[in-house]
Amino acid sequence: MKSAFQGHDLWGNPVTLQRAESLSAINGFAHGFASSRLTVLDVLAVAQQDHSALVQGLCGLLHLFAEDAHAKRNAAPFIARAQAAATQASAREQALVRSIADWSCGQDAAACATLLVSVQQHPRDLVAVKLAQIIHFNAGQLTDMLRVALASGTAAADLPWWQGMAAWGFEECHLLRDAERHARQALALAEGGSEPWAQHALAHVLLTEGRFTEGADLLAHARRGWVNLNSFMLTHNEWHAALFAIEMGDLDGAFAQYDQRVWGVSPGYSQDQANAISLLSRIELAGGDAGPRWQALRPWIEPRTADHVLPFLDLHYVYALGRIEAEGADLIGLQRPDSGPKLLSNMQQYAAQADTPAVWREVAVPAAQALLAHAQGRWADAAQGLAATLPRLQAIGGSHAQRDWFTQLLIDAQLHAGQWADAQPLIETQRRATPQSARLKALARRVYSGLDLPVG
Repeated sequence: MKSAFQGHDLWGNPVTLQRAESLSAINGFAHGFASSRLTVLDVLAVAQQDHSALVQGLCGLLHLFAEDAHAKRNAAPFIARAQAAATQASAREQALVRSIADWSCGQDAAACATLLVSVQQHPRDLVAVKLAQIIHFNAGQLTDMLRVALASGTAAADLPWWQGMAAWGFEECHLLRDAERHARQALALAEGGSEPWAQHALAHVLLTEGRFTEGADLLAHARRGWVNLNSFMLTHNEWHAALFAIEMGDLDGAFAQYDQRVWGVSPGYSQDQANAISLLSRIELAGGDAGPRWQALRPWIEPRTADHVLPFLDLHYVYALGRIEAEGADLIGLQRPDSGPKLLSNMQQYAAQADTPAVWREVAVPAAQALLAHAQGRWADAAQGLAATLPRLQAIGGSHAQRDWFTQLLIDAQLHAGQWADAQPLIETQRRATPQSARLKALARRVYSGLDLPVG
């Protein structure tokens, strides 16, 4: 590598580059990564001219976030160049490159251990904080998400993006008062009061506490500041807006959110697909008619049968394929295609490999079997399988709001199977937490139909 430029990024962290001009792209990535904005892509524009470890490592990281079957292969050349240049990089940059390389090889624990130490040494390194949070989140390690955010201590407390990350860690640990405090502090610090990740954390708090009108108003107001966001942050916040509509009984509004703001922004992106799949299913579970919307997903989901990037994603795909195929067979009177069963079979083969994490075999495969049963209308099988796997589903990743979809599917399967005694306590447990929910009131009416019991 040519003689290096040494400087500092926008938060004061040391950077080592081949070209001083690359610093702007590094800052664009750092700010964009923390704030979920498209400036993360700036670093790709300088990758051919600057082979420094930081530039190449961040490009590799971007490719990994595609979360599809090609992500690791596309990231590999960048990671290799980053590792080759690491000897001329700072200790912070070396740690980041090592973590990215470990993550790409499935060595999540090693990656997170390195990131935690690096954050303790460089507490304003929000790229390291957020990357560690993402890896922990995907593995359901929620207390570790909070631990790495708090490792910054007070050194990053003036940064709204760190406040949002802290809010997210607290929220996923169900420490809702602390989560709301940090989220509102983020919005107070943010330019124009807009910090989408903090708004996302706050939306989680309001949904969990049944403050649906407040949540809908928050996101409707916040929408004006969602400029230049990546598709996931944009569609996921809109996904949350749709959840508030569902809970308030506005299924037409939820469908409008799906049609206009959730599906189609970036239909090829895995996380956008997961948003669409679970939202479409949730609206159906609340009584909506999806019409042709499942079939519109077919060309985007069918190629996913061999991805196996995250259990969380594969479970969404298998359910969607089951629904697409069941509905398609009903519409045209033909035998069901086999993409759903094919994905399940591929998951089973992948789970059986010696180096595959145990969560695939122990949790993801049985959950996929239950989801496919639900999609195909095999209610008793779905209820049995979901009830067995639900206590362990945190291990597949996703937020507790996202995993609530599986509970909703379980209740639906139990009701269809006539398992009223099993469904009733699940419904009432949720109603105690959110008694304002129109969705849960409707479920309670189904459970108590034929009984002279009031549903408040």
